[in-house]
Amino acid sequence: MTIIASLLRGAELPDSPTARLDIELLLAAALGKSRSYLHTWPERIVSSEAAQTFSDYLQRRRAGEPVAYILGQQGFWKLDLEVAPHTLIPRPETELLVETALMLLPATSARVLDLGTGTGAIALALASERPSWQVTAVDRVPEAVALAERNRQRLELGNVTVCSSHWFSALEGQRYDLIISNPPYIAACDPHLAAGDVRFEPASALVAGDDGLDDLRAIIAKAPEHLQEGGWLLLEHGYDQAAAVRELLARHDFEQIESRDDLSGHQRISLGRLSC
Repeated sequence: MTIIASLLRGAELPDSPTARLDIELLLAAALGKSRSYLHTWPERIVSSEAAQTFSDYLQRRRAGEPVAYILGQQGFWKLDLEVAPHTLIPRPETELLVETALMLLPATSARVLDLGTGTGAIALALASERPSWQVTAVDRVPEAVALAERNRQRLELGNVTVCSSHWFSALEGQRYDLIISNPPYIAACDPHLAAGDVRFEPASALVAGDDGLDDLRAIIAKAPEHLQEGGWLLLEHGYDQAAAVRELLARHDFEQIESRDDLSGHQRISLGRLSC
């Protein structure tokens, strides 16, 4: 007979920096309960099936697989999203994009474009906060488009349209009040690509050329053709890329250019307004 408390005590994830959290999330999922249940009812008996599921989850986590992929879900903003290995796992740092976008435009009607939407995290978060906004979410990966659409349907957000497009390729003639993106921005030779959870995420969602700026360059160069006069471009980038991104924005007729820090004090996003 196995109880919850003994499973928690006996579980180990020596290579995870968030071991205790990982263990609790995996056990709660195996039981079909919340994390608070584990501490409220530590003496509850665990079925052999649930114990085996938990053991399987731990084995996968010890092999380095991200918890989000094991469980097939990840929280972002105020939403619970389905995730899968063909999309980037939404990260807390990216919520800074959402916070900033909500401050840039009024709550009245606006047209917003999310480039490289992946799970749909950014687009769906914005749409959930601004029902009057019409949000278009695009991705070039068919599986990502299907996943974002599933998340949209489950969240019942009718003000989001999900479609297939490689950046602006399918959006000819369309203009927006705000374009937002968390594009790939890691250099191909970056050693972090071979470490931690990133090993399991798709390279197409991470790597952008020798200096990590290829996709940022492409988006910034093309964005003026798809922005209304005075429209905003808002981008996430690497912790050491802010100066380069601000220079690119200035080169392509953007004004009111600035970068903003994430909770770790890194300049994580940059933005600019298309000159009128």
